[in-house]
Amino acid sequence: MDLEKERLLFKSGHKLIAATDEAGRGPLAGPVVSACVIIDENFAITPELEKIRDSKKLSAKQRQTLFPIIKKSVKAVEIGICDNGIIDKINILQASFLSMRRALNKIDLKPDIILVDGKFKIPKIDIPQEAIISGDNTVFSIAMASIIAKVSRDFIMEEFHKKYPLYCFDKHKGYGTKLHMEMISLYGPCPIHRLSFAPFSVPVDKINS
Repeated sequence: MDLEKERLLFKSGHKLIAATDEAGRGPLAGPVVSACVIIDENFAITPELEKIRDSKKLSAKQRQTLFPIIKKSVKAVEIGICDNGIIDKINILQASFLSMRRALNKIDLKPDIILVDGKFKIPKIDIPQEAIISGDNTVFSIAMASIIAKVSRDFIMEEFHKKYPLYCFDKHKGYGTKLHMEMISLYGPCPIHRLSFAPFSVPVDKINS
């Protein structure tokens, strides 16, 4: 993975590039977490950063090692979080967009363009954007954002494990694994489960009533 995309944008006159990605669209429990990183034309891939890949292609240990390196290498980095209550209320796609806006709004710097992982641009943003399918696998800055988002969400789920140890959130991070489904069958939902998701599929008006 290289900086081909980013270099083209810098050559075309952009000064600050933001990249954003989320973690946690698919799980049955916990928040969706988005990360935004901002780089300028002085950013370079150091030997420490050469292992950057889509977060899904890295081990937990590799992601944790890269996390602080990314944070010190970029101009700015922030995360945005939407909890399961918001997800149930506005749906996971809209909650993902909201978490991205929250991450962007925390950063004092205003980028010239935002690179978004996926096929949709972020609504309600007045900055030019480019949505890139599989961006976390092809665009270096988006891959960095994917690692920040994943490590941040994993930490949140490990903290939730301390509060709800019966569900083993430290092992599956809320995804619908066999173990998680067994715990749901035994104990039912806990306060961080997404009740609008299967296997609960509670109508939104019932969740919020």
